[in-house]
Amino acid sequence: MNALVGISLLLLLATSSSAADLRSHPAGANLTTTELIEAMGYTAEIHHVTTEDGYILELHRIPYGISGSDGGVRPVAYLQHCLLCSSSDWIMNDPDKALAYILADAGYDVWMGNYRGNTYSRNHTTLDPDEDLSFWSFSWDEMGIIDLPAMIDYVLEFTGQPDLYYVGFSMGTTTYYAMLSEKPEYNSKLRVGINLGPAAYMEHMKGPLTLIAPYSDDFDTLMTLLGKGEFLPSRDVTDEWVEKYCDDEMISAEICYNVLFLIAGPDSELLNEEYLPVILAHTPAGTSVHTVNHYAQLYVSTNFTKYDYGALGNQNHYGQTTPPAFNLDNVVTPTALFWGANDWLATPEDVARLATELPNVILNYRVPFDMFNHLDFVWAINADELVYNEVLNVLSQY
Repeated sequence: MNALVGISLLLLLATSSSAADLRSHPAGANLTTTELIEAMGYTAEIHHVTTEDGYILELHRIPYGISGSDGGVRPVAYLQHCLLCSSSDWIMNDPDKALAYILADAGYDVWMGNYRGNTYSRNHTTLDPDEDLSFWSFSWDEMGIIDLPAMIDYVLEFTGQPDLYYVGFSMGTTTYYAMLSEKPEYNSKLRVGINLGPAAYMEHMKGPLTLIAPYSDDFDTLMTLLGKGEFLPSRDVTDEWVEKYCDDEMISAEICYNVLFLIAGPDSELLNEEYLPVILAHTPAGTSVHTVNHYAQLYVSTNFTKYDYGALGNQNHYGQTTPPAFNLDNVVTPTALFWGANDWLATPEDVARLATELPNVILNYRVPFDMFNHLDFVWAINADELVYNEVLNVLSQY
């Protein structure tokens, strides 16, 4: 395949995930996550935690619902975003439609993490992301094994709670499996794990990304040689392009929609097209090239393993020539799987395999809409009815 074509297709991943509308606040494209929350009338907080390897991560909190107060102890609901996303995914919709608001109004203390390298966690104690390539020397391995435990520990210490409810979407589920596989002691810190669009095995992934995956290692190597470790950060030029060409009233908007569906699955008719410019203004939020490549490696290998550095690199990192597989037997937290029949990234076949290997699946939930795709978990105009009501039901039982 022509290298330019391959790279161009890879860039399509930029629009693989995000969230939905801000009906009352069309200026939302220019607001941060906490500003968006406050614009909706909720209280928002910003917190920071520094990881053992120096990354400074930003967390966002909605301590109580629109009619609540800071009095009393509330159970903690921790939400973790998808690839190329940020905490904004959970709140870019009307309060009765976005999961973070729904949970806050239901009585939960809502926290939203941001993984290293995205818009809100692009900081380090010694490394400059614009100058030091080593800042980007990570994949979702480090997110699951280092970032996620650090954020969970911070939240539990700050709130004084012994455990929390975990909700992950896409990469937020991948890192959930990685953390619990490598650090099984964290099972005791989670009451239950809600997995939306579970992404572990990628063997049956569909769409144009399957054409790119066999070349992703070469792309990764090329970018490293060029001194480029960051993948699709949020930039003003991207926002301007989206505003100009993805507005619902523009003829070109159809291209924006189709790019999304080529990645995640055919049009489910649930996307609120009116707010696509706001959605894309917040995503992509950036990550490392290694992180994107890691998913491509899963498709090629058909296994759920750590990052593949090549035979020599693996020997240096792991003491063996192949990347070790994660031990899913260690994931004993009660886990609920939510999946869509039309999901090209977390396919029904791969979720079924995952379900047989997780030791404590309490719910294997097929979303009751045949055309429900990967993006619908955060973008669907009725995700509350199709998914979130059942999420609340599961949480209420633990």
